[in-house]
Amino acid sequence: MAANSPVIGQLKAHAERGGYVLGVCNGFQILCETGLLPGALMMNAGLHFVCKPQPLAIESTNTAYTSAYQGRSEVVIPIAHHEGNYFADDATLDQIEGEGRVAFRYSAGKNPNGAARDIAGILSTNGRVLGMMPHPERAIGGHEGGTDGLGVFESLMSAA
Repeated sequence: MAANSPVIGQLKAHAERGGYVLGVCNGFQILCETGLLPGALMMNAGLHFVCKPQPLAIESTNTAYTSAYQGRSEVVIPIAHHEGNYFADDATLDQIEGEGRVAFRYSAGKNPNGAARDIAGILSTNGRVLGMMPHPERAIGGHEGGTDGLGVFESLMSAA
């Protein structure tokens, strides 16, 4: 439904011009619905809303959204979703992984929603569009859930 909103044309044009786009939670769903990112978000495997601090593996610190995490392999960023189960066919998953486009994964053994290959966030082919289910904006000031989310925004500011 959101993919048919009039603003989506402008969002796509911005992305096509090489602009940065960050889609968090439902924003990730929209990026997939519009075709800016591959795959889809489905109901959590347990069919329950999940809201908790979530350990994430940082797949690479060589992206516009993760460069501030140099020297770190894991962060804890809150999640809050009912439809966070990332899905794509095996060929698409192989391509995303082969191109180094997985930005974040749920830490080993801690996948909260059944997401394929533990994927929590992916990048577009040019690396300028990031969709992720965890909420980095909820972990920037310390009192609302730590400060691990700040690195996403610090990285983006350095890249821009």
